[in-house]
Amino acid sequence: MLTPEDNELLCRVEGDAPMGRLMRAHWIPACLSEEVVERDGAPVRIRLLGEELVAFRDSSGRLGVLDEHCPHRRASLALGRNEACGLRCLYHGWKIDVEGNIVDRPSEPATAGMDRRGKHRTYPCRESGGFLWVWMGDPETPADFQPPAWAPTPGVRTSIVKMHVNCNWAQVLEGAIDSAHSSNLHSTDMVPVSLDDGTAQQEWRRPSIDKAPRLHVERASWGFRYVAIRHPLENADTHDYLRITLFVAPFTVLIPPNPRYNLSILNIPQDDTHTMFYFIAWSEGPGITQDDWRRFCGAEVGIDLDRQYRSIRTKDNDYLQDRQTMLQGNHTGIVGIPNQDMAMWETMGPIADRSKERLGVSDVAIVHFRRIMVEAARTVRDGGAAIGTGPGAIPHVALSSFAGILPKTTDWKTLGQANSQPAAPPPARPAVGTEARAD
Repeated sequence: MLTPEDNELLCRVEGDAPMGRLMRAHWIPACLSEEVVERDGAPVRIRLLGEELVAFRDSSGRLGVLDEHCPHRRASLALGRNEACGLRCLYHGWKIDVEGNIVDRPSEPATAGMDRRGKHRTYPCRESGGFLWVWMGDPETPADFQPPAWAPTPGVRTSIVKMHVNCNWAQVLEGAIDSAHSSNLHSTDMVPVSLDDGTAQQEWRRPSIDKAPRLHVERASWGFRYVAIRHPLENADTHDYLRITLFVAPFTVLIPPNPRYNLSILNIPQDDTHTMFYFIAWSEGPGITQDDWRRFCGAEVGIDLDRQYRSIRTKDNDYLQDRQTMLQGNHTGIVGIPNQDMAMWETMGPIADRSKERLGVSDVAIVHFRRIMVEAARTVRDGGAAIGTGPGAIPHVALSSFAGILPKTTDWKTLGQANSQPAAPPPARPAVGTEARAD
C-alpha cells in the first residue's frame, strides 16, 4: 500500500506537481492523427496535465498546437474558423497561425499596430505512429523526438482505440501491467485453448487455465519488464507459458502480442482525475483493420463512444452489464475488453485510496511501478532528471514484449528484447530483485 503522501506524488499531474513536471520531460500523445488529417478542418480540443490546448492542420498542411484560449478575451479557439493558414476566433476575429503569431486583429483600428506582448502560447508538435505528439516542457529546449515502439518502420499497420476514462492515470496504467487480472476479468474473451486448436479466436486464445502466474521483475532505467509464468495446457512438466510485459516510463505499456499483431497501451493524464486511454494493435503484416479493432473492443465512435470518445457505458448505468449473459456463462456481462477494464478502474474512485488496499503476491508489478514512479517524482521534485531521459534513454523501437511456450530451462530475460538489452538500473538505487514483497 502507499501512504497518502506518496499517493499524491504518484497521481497528481496538474500545475507544478512533480509527476506533471516529469511528464513534461517527454513528448506526449495529444490526439490521433486521424483527428487532424483535414486541411482547414475542425480544430481539436485537447486536455493534457490540466491544460487546455487546441490542435489544427492549416491550409498548407502544417500542424499546430496552441493554448485553446484566444489571447484577446480567452474565448475558445476550438470553435474558431480554420482558414487561410490560421485559427480565427469567432468573438472578435483575432487570428493566430501555427507558430503562435497573431496575424490579424480586425476589431482593432489600423493605427493600433500589432500586439507588442509577443506570440500566443504554442507547443512543438510531431506526427508519428498514428498520433500527434506535443512537447509541454521548456519550449526552447525540446528533447529529440523518437518514434514510439509501435512505429519501427514506415509501413506498420496501426489500429488504435481511444477512450476517455473518468479516473486518475496511475490506476489505469496499473491495470495495463497487471497480468493476473486478465485470466479472470477477460476470461470470456481470452479463451483457454491449445495452440494447435483452431476453434477459438486465433488472436486471443490462451494456452493455459492457470490463474495464478508467478511473476519476476527486471528493473531498467526506462522502467521495468516482467514475466508472468503460467502452466501451459500441454507439456506442463517440461514447459512454461511466458508472457513478458514492459512498462516504459512514464505512460507506455507494451503488453504481450498475439499471433496476428503486437499490442501497446498509452495512459495519458488529462488532469488529476481524467485519463485518455489508447489501445494500439500494430503489425508489419496484415494485422487488424481499424474498424475491426474498434468493433472487437466495443469502442466504435457513434456506437459505443460519442465524438469526445466518452463511452455510453458508465458507472451510472453499470456499464450496460447484462446479467442474463452472465447466467449463460459470460464472466462480466460487459462487452469489450477495455470496457471491462474501465468498469474496474472507475469504480475505484477518481483517485484510488491505496492506503486501504490489501496487496498479494500477484501484485508484484504494481509494487514495482509505484516504487519506481514515486521515486522518480521525488527525483524531479528535488531538481533531478526525469526517468527515461538523459544517458539512460533508449530508443523505444528497441523494446518489445513477448508471449510463448518454451522449455523451463529458458532464461526469460533473453526474450523479447528486439535490438537492445535492458538498461542497467540507476546506480543511486540497488537493483530490485526478481521477487518483491507486495507491501
